Amino acid sequence: MKVLVINCGSSSIKYQLFEMSNESVIAKGLAEKIGLSEGCIDLKITGTEKKIEVTLPLPNHSVALNKVMELMTDNGVIKDKSEIKAIGHRLVHAGEYYNGSVPITDDVIARLVECSDLAPLHNPPNILGVKTCLELFPGTFMSGTFDTAYHQTMPDYSYMYPISYEYYDKYKVRRYGFHGSSHYFVAERAIELLGKKREDTKIITCHLGNGCSIAAVKGGKSLDTSMGLTPLEGIVMGTRSGDVDPGIIFYLAEKHNGDLKAVNNMLNKNSGLKGVSGVSNDMRDVRAARDAGNKKAELALNIFKYRLKKYIGSYAAAMGGVDAIVFTGGIGENVWEVREDSLKGLEFMGIEMNTELDKTVFSKEAVISTPASKVKVFVIPTNEELVIARDAKRLYEKK
Repeated sequence: MKVLVINCGSSSIKYQLFEMSNESVIAKGLAEKIGLSEGCIDLKITGTEKKIEVTLPLPNHSVALNKVMELMTDNGVIKDKSEIKAIGHRLVHAGEYYNGSVPITDDVIARLVECSDLAPLHNPPNILGVKTCLELFPGTFMSGTFDTAYHQTMPDYSYMYPISYEYYDKYKVRRYGFHGSSHYFVAERAIELLGKKREDTKIITCHLGNGCSIAAVKGGKSLDTSMGLTPLEGIVMGTRSGDVDPGIIFYLAEKHNGDLKAVNNMLNKNSGLKGVSGVSNDMRDVRAARDAGNKKAELALNIFKYRLKKYIGSYAAAMGGVDAIVFTGGIGENVWEVREDSLKGLEFMGIEMNTELDKTVFSKEAVISTPASKVKVFVIPTNEELVIARDAKRLYEKK
């Protein structure tokens, strides 16, 4: 059974085609610069060195996805699009409506529209991706996997903000959390590796990339997570600030003649690693600048690692201990100094790192704590697309 996974952005479509009999990726790629005069599509076919790249006008998502299907067909990936039995969509914000993946229906689309003001950068292109696929694949089964769904197990004292309760009643202002598929995938793998009963496990999962979030997973369920109403809250990120004093917003708005949009743009697009270092939102660039003697880059890295350490410690306290800490995402899987330095000083919790091994681990599963460590420290590459494909297959077989 072939399942197509779609992650639709405002000007891009990421896609992967799975053969679910063995959960292998047949092909994957990216269509980008949609809506511009000149777009581009790449297609990588598994098992070959072949990478197809084309440049052409992509006026809208429908044209882009049609072209992706043509490339797959012309290059022997599929005979025609009828081979695709299900399509799984990555969807960001479903509010409180769904606690798991669901078949796409008119009601689901309406809920996505309703939640768009909670995720104005993500939900509209997600909806566009769904509607485009409904147009191009009439009659094909489709499902949606939500970033927010995994965190719907958080208790009220974890997800509520200590502001007037009326704002929850009126506008559903609360913590929602994101990166749910990633936290779910690596937490489930950590439970397997621990070999303990699910209900007895306490795991901290650290999804570290351009966007970063931490989750406390107790008994296989999300107890708490660092991102909140929006993906701005939490630890330092590539361009996002993470936690700041709310008073800063009003103070800076006054300095910008009341322009809240300017402050919002700064917090989302010119803060974090980029804002502090003045160099880049890319951890590789910031580390290179630090190594070249750039003091602001060094400060950005130190803030990143310090804030990460604080979250790890607080989540261990919230769960009454921790059995495993998991690093995943582009930074979590590849930057040994972030893993090592964020855990320095936490030896009192029973963490003992294998520092020499840690320095050799890049984008592969590994245990980077010592055998004597009471807390296991894992590097587990995430696979959000596989989670979406599995859910699409499961729901397709239930229909």
